[in-house]
Amino acid sequence: MQLLDGRALSKKIEEKITQDVKDLKSTCGCTPGLAVVLVGQDPASSAYVNMKKKACDRAGFYSITHDMPETISQEAIEKTIAMLNNDTNVDGILIQLPLPKHIDTTKLLELVAPEKDVDGFHPYNVGRLTTGLDGFAPCTPLGVMELLKEYKVDVKGKNCVVVGASNIVGKPMAALLLNADATVEVCHVFTDDLKKHTLNADIVLVGVGIINLITEDMVKDDVVIIDIGVSRTKEGKLVGDVDFENVSKKSSFITPSPGGVGPMTIAMLLSNTLKASKINAKKLAQEREA
Repeated sequence: MQLLDGRALSKKIEEKITQDVKDLKSTCGCTPGLAVVLVGQDPASSAYVNMKKKACDRAGFYSITHDMPETISQEAIEKTIAMLNNDTNVDGILIQLPLPKHIDTTKLLELVAPEKDVDGFHPYNVGRLTTGLDGFAPCTPLGVMELLKEYKVDVKGKNCVVVGASNIVGKPMAALLLNADATVEVCHVFTDDLKKHTLNADIVLVGVGIINLITEDMVKDDVVIIDIGVSRTKEGKLVGDVDFENVSKKSSFITPSPGGVGPMTIAMLLSNTLKASKINAKKLAQEREA
């Protein structure tokens, strides 16, 4: 069994991005900019945004957080997004989810300019991902693909079972695997007999937030396990969706949780923002030449 170490790989990616940012600044004077919209005081969201801010600082990005109260109106958030769409210092816009119930999340995600949608949630980028075209893919599944690539886990022709069908993780994860020529099954809350599906899988990717959902009897020998779930036990310990202690004994590769997929999500956010910055820099250079 080998651990898929997201912490080590994310550090390696961040170092490369930091150098790319220095090169970008020296060639065109451009600094990648990320704006985060944070609504309310959810502790997990606040902690995650703080981690993103620190990563931006380390990489040399310009970053700003629009911290809004829980009671903010839909209209006020929409105005902020419109302002950020027109801000030339901002290459990427991230709306931290989940949002309060009175807010229309779908409408806000659609308001973000597709070229600044570094979370890959805009229907334009979702469509490009689904059809195998270049665009911005959601950071968590993108991080999973980088992790598999780093450890030379080839998904081509492999039976992959994605457990969870969310728009943020499950669906884009399935699309990325399909684009890489994997055979993909998506299981969800209405799937009958989950074990029947996972037992045949070469690679199991799970992200639903249910502690110990995947157990040793549900997987075959030498399976590759990607645990995307994050939950907190009664004792306050962070754990994933997989019974790590027992499932790891049958695995050829497995992600720890925490320390597997989580750090890769932030690394891919930096990568997507740098990509957006390079596109914008190229566009500005062409406009000057014209």
